[in-house]
Amino acid sequence: MANLPEINIKALIFGAAIAAAFIIFGYNYWDWFYPFSAIGLLYAGYGQNNLKMGTILGALAATPIIILTFQGYMGQFDGFFLTENGIMALTVLILAVGAFVGFVGAWTKQSRVKALEEYEKKQNIGKTKKKKAK
Repeated sequence: MANLPEINIKALIFGAAIAAAFIIFGYNYWDWFYPFSAIGLLYAGYGQNNLKMGTILGALAATPIIILTFQGYMGQFDGFFLTENGIMALTVLILAVGAFVGFVGAWTKQSRVKALEEYEKKQNIGKTKKKKAK
């Protein structure tokens, strides 16, 4: 158990649920809801502590999108995507996009943490020095 990395399960579950919800809303209501499913994948990556876990869990959070795609929520496919190789290619493509968006979320969090640390360093400059006695 000590070798397992810290995984933010809440971010993973909520991120996957948000991604799936926007796909379903896009199918049932307006098409412009589809791109907002990336918000869930960003959240899944942003909730993790390092880039590797953000990337892996971004791809894992994309699995509901794969399921909804094959159930027809993203439209009907024809041609190459009806073959076994097409289905595998589409699955790998969705996982790759999920991994990339999860990576961007984790990178954003890492950049924000670094910026906050630098801001704190700048705020503390000169506060620890003692004034010279005259």
